[in-house]
Amino acid sequence: MLDEAAITSYITGTFEGVETMAAMGYTFFFYGADRMLPFATLASADNEGDRVSNLDRPGVFRLNIGVSRSTFQSLFGAGKVDTSAYDFTALDTLMPHPDYAAQSFLCVLNPSDATFETLRPLLSEAYNLAVRRDARRRA
Repeated sequence: MLDEAAITSYITGTFEGVETMAAMGYTFFFYGADRMLPFATLASADNEGDRVSNLDRPGVFRLNIGVSRSTFQSLFGAGKVDTSAYDFTALDTLMPHPDYAAQSFLCVLNPSDATFETLRPLLSEAYNLAVRRDARRRA
């Protein structure tokens, strides 16, 4: 099973121009320096606004990834996702994000190596979306 350091190393070592910021038990991954919207986050602790995944369990963390609406819908169906149908404490399970599903964010708690292989293209997509957003902002 991968840990947070291995995932952080993968993201920062694979994608060019990634900036990170840590706050409130989260590591935020941004493309570029303006830090408007992270393309991925790692959450390693519960906080006042987010206790649904019980992240205060030893060694438990959640990887959150922002993908395109079409990718999100291909994974979880079109329309509003019923997040009450998911157990957000389940490990190694691809799920819509408990709070940001409407923004096409998905999540996995403690992804296994096999699950991380399915996440690699999703991380690439999220990164590429961030690069395009940055290019539009600069234009």
